[in-house]
Amino acid sequence: MKANIALVIGDPAGVGPELVAKLLTDGETLKQANVFVIGNRVSMADAERATGTSLALATISQAEIGGRDFAQPVWLDWPGIDAPVFARGKADAPNGKFMLDMLTLGAQLTRDGKTDALCFAPLNKGALRAGGMRQADELRWFEDLLGSHAYTGELNVLDTLWTSRVTSHVALKDVSALLTKEGVADAAQLITTSLKASGKAEPRVAVCGLNPHNGDNGNYGSEEIDIIEPGVALARSRGIAVDGPFPADTIFVRAKNGHYDGIVTMYHDQGQIAMKLMGFERGVTVQGGLSIPVTTPAHGTAYDIAGQGVANVGAMKNAFDLACRMGMNRRTA
Repeated sequence: MKANIALVIGDPAGVGPELVAKLLTDGETLKQANVFVIGNRVSMADAERATGTSLALATISQAEIGGRDFAQPVWLDWPGIDAPVFARGKADAPNGKFMLDMLTLGAQLTRDGKTDALCFAPLNKGALRAGGMRQADELRWFEDLLGSHAYTGELNVLDTLWTSRVTSHVALKDVSALLTKEGVADAAQLITTSLKASGKAEPRVAVCGLNPHNGDNGNYGSEEIDIIEPGVALARSRGIAVDGPFPADTIFVRAKNGHYDGIVTMYHDQGQIAMKLMGFERGVTVQGGLSIPVTTPAHGTAYDIAGQGVANVGAMKNAFDLACRMGMNRRTA
C-alpha cells in the first residue's frame, strides 16, 4: 500500500494551484502515494492553463478513501469543490476562509486516519486572518483545531538538514527575555522526535548560541552561560543527542558538511537566513509537534507571479516527499 496524502491546493489567489498542477503531472508522485486533492476545480483549471498541464482527475467521496491504491490523483468531493474563482493576487476574506475550510478537512481526515499526512501549498497569513483565523499563525490554528497539547514548533527542512527554534514570530528585542533552559531542551526534543518521524534513526543535533562569538565567555552577553548551556544539559538528561551551544555563524557550515542533522536556533531569522540562502527554492516547513504530519513549502504565495506558470515546484515536491515519508512512518509506528 502507498501512503494516503491529503493535498490542499493552498491560496487560490497565489501560485499554490500551479504548484499542485506541476506536482501531479510528475510521474514519481504517483508512485509514492494515493493523492486526494482538496480544492476547487476552477482554480485548478486556471492553473492547468497557466502551466500547460492537463490532469482530468476523477472525483471520489470521503467514504472511498482507504483500502486500495489509486492509479491517478483524485479530487475529494467536498462542499468547496465548485467554489467560484478567487481574485488573483489579493489577500482577502473569501480566499482566507476557503483556505481554512480546506485545511480543516485535510486535518480532520488525517486525524481520523483516513489519510496518513497533510501537505498544503503556500498560504497567505493576512488572508487567513481576514478569513477568520484568530491565532498568531497556522501552527497555533492547527493546535486548536486538533486539540494538541504537546510542545509544538515550526521546523524548517532543507534536504537533510532541519532547524527548530526556541522563539519564533516575536520582536527581536524580546528574544532574550523569552529564552529558558526548558525552551532550549523542548526545541531540541522536538527536532529529534520529528527527525525520527521522518526516518532518521539517530539524529545528531546542535544548538546555536544567541550572541556574537557565542558570547565570548560572557563578554558579549551571558545567555549562553545562564540559559543555553543548562538547556543543552537538560536535553541530554532526557536522552537527546545534542551538542552546543555553538557560534551561530559557523555551526551551519559544520552541519552543511554533514556533522549534524538538526540545529536548534534561538530566533526566527537566525536559522531562516542560513537555510534560505542555501536553498530558498527547496525548503520545506513542518508543523512540528502536532498529532499528525503536516508539511508545506517554506516559501510564500508569490502573488506577483501568480498566473504566469513560472513558479518553481522544487519546494512543493520536497514537501510532498516528506509528507509521504512521515505518513508511512506514522502508519507503521
